[in-house]
Amino acid sequence: MAASLLAKGTVTLHRIPRITDVSVMWSLLEALGARIRYEGDNTVTIDASNVASYRAPYALVRKLAASFDVVGALLGRFGRAEVPLPGGCVLGTRATDMHEQAFVALGCDVHNAHGYLIAHSSSPRLTGAAIEFRMPSVGATKNAMLAAALADGTTTLKNVAMEPEVVDLADFLVAMGARISGQGSDTIVVEGVAELHGVEYEIIPDRIVAGTLLVAGAVTRGDVTVTHCRPAQLGALVDKLVECGVVTMTGDDWIRAKAGGITGGTDILTAPYPGFPTDLQPQMVGFLCTCPGTSVVEESIFNARFSYVNELARMGADVKVTMESNAAVIKGPKRLSGAPVEAPDIRAGAGLVVAGLAAAGETEIIGLEYIDRGYERLEELLSELGGQVQRSSGVTPLVEPSGFFETSEYPRVSATG
Repeated sequence: MAASLLAKGTVTLHRIPRITDVSVMWSLLEALGARIRYEGDNTVTIDASNVASYRAPYALVRKLAASFDVVGALLGRFGRAEVPLPGGCVLGTRATDMHEQAFVALGCDVHNAHGYLIAHSSSPRLTGAAIEFRMPSVGATKNAMLAAALADGTTTLKNVAMEPEVVDLADFLVAMGARISGQGSDTIVVEGVAELHGVEYEIIPDRIVAGTLLVAGAVTRGDVTVTHCRPAQLGALVDKLVECGVVTMTGDDWIRAKAGGITGGTDILTAPYPGFPTDLQPQMVGFLCTCPGTSVVEESIFNARFSYVNELARMGADVKVTMESNAAVIKGPKRLSGAPVEAPDIRAGAGLVVAGLAAAGETEIIGLEYIDRGYERLEELLSELGGQVQRSSGVTPLVEPSGFFETSEYPRVSATG
């Protein structure tokens, strides 16, 4: 959606989920001057021809870390951007230094003032450059590609993120007329072009939603098949489920996980793709609480991702976090029991729902507004699989973005094991 700011012409995106993060980005683009409308259940058209502002409002950016993606798009379009420092879930330090490194290399003057990152170039077009990141960063890679797409000359990005979502963004830019190669490897080359055009494009399936459903099947010792996904993108998760005794089968666009005979736990280290995704870590911890033996899950991406562990302890889980190594030691199997718990972020919320499916009695999860940021009607998906899950307050996200925010003060979802 942010990349659509670079197009001269209308962009049509298919497979847009009805989640609140989409609503925030929708409102942010409208605030900048874009015209957006739904064309069916999951299709959105974006016309950014009237965008004239390069300053993003704090009230929207603070709700969504991905809103920082508009910096690269605005720099590519105007050679200038003024965007508040990113918000979203509190998962630990969200440094912007690698983003700024890329912008400076492309010819921008960059500084922070009054909570805003302000970047501008003396020329309307940025200048291609060689940039090597100190570590793979999804956000910095995306922003660098967006800024370089319309730059004058060639930009070479090294040590970039290889996540499928980065590849999909590159493919989307190419469909709009950009010249990008190397996506999916650790080096991306962007040859700047004079302009990008509108396009109709289908977004890749959400691997984290697919993975969450597979883990939900495993924690309940069920038999779940997820279709319309890309199995190769979930290899790290499937490998770990197999280590625990889950029987898996895959096809071209489906994965089946049959969890009737769990034999033990496993050790996990989250890592950039193709490693184990940090966004599936809380769900797996919930599952591992029910597995025999001791499991160790080390988090290498975010330094505050284990904030949900105390909530699992309220459900009877035996989980201890070692701050020195940022790892959780899980001892099982534990028969979890339902309890009122609170979701501190999107994936932790999903992890608590997963745990609630296996817990005896009813689990009430406060913080449905977090879950709605990353999952479209998660309770309906799980109910279709046989889970007893219901939305006990709050509202289902509506069609228009404004409706996403009309929720009660403490929205909840309940899961019964």
